[in-house]
Amino acid sequence: MWLEIRDLAVRYEGAEVVKGVSMHLEQGEIVTLIGRNGAGKSTILRAVSGLKAPARGEIRFDGHRVDGQKPQSIVKMGIVQVPQDRGLFPYMTVAENLKVGAYLRKDRKATAADLEEILKHFPRLKERARQQASTLSGGEQQMLAIATAVMCRPKVLLLDEPSMGLSPLMVGEIGKIIREINDAGTTVLLVEQNSRLALKLATRAYVLETGNIVVEGDAADLLHSEHVRKAYLGE
Repeated sequence: MWLEIRDLAVRYEGAEVVKGVSMHLEQGEIVTLIGRNGAGKSTILRAVSGLKAPARGEIRFDGHRVDGQKPQSIVKMGIVQVPQDRGLFPYMTVAENLKVGAYLRKDRKATAADLEEILKHFPRLKERARQQASTLSGGEQQMLAIATAVMCRPKVLLLDEPSMGLSPLMVGEIGKIIREINDAGTTVLLVEQNSRLALKLATRAYVLETGNIVVEGDAADLLHSEHVRKAYLGE
């Protein structure tokens, strides 16, 4: 297994908000984690990226333990997260933010080539390369956050609510970008409140309720599941 979470429990102020979750990703997949607000989805991503220490359990990537590692070490291993708040430097330009995404890389020529390629892939960002990140629209900021993470050359990309607050048109564009990143070889773990979008993008899905995995399976099957449609798709 490429990324494996075994019996993960996470506590906040003594309360267990993730309660023995086990899940995995195979290389090249898009796997989504869906559920209501407060279910513990973002907490799982924070544990994987080293921002929150587990109370128990193991997280393994490509055969190596991840839990207990510092966030910077986890990024070096190839696991990169785009947080809900996007993590941008608002008073730096688009180009400067993208360069920050490659701060751990030493291959300057390849980094410069990647920057040029990303600006071709995100024409809106190329047009706004000299603008401060704070002046971008919400959708453009999300594009920049994802592009900045891609500058790290991640093996696994953790996306936390990438469609939050975006217009329907921009949601579709972000979905297309996620698909293209995956097609280029990056494994994706997607936490998304827009369950319909998530299930359409993903290969497999897990449903989280109050810190527990209650349903898992093929994303297309869950998209047509009566229980999932009623509980998470508003039908």
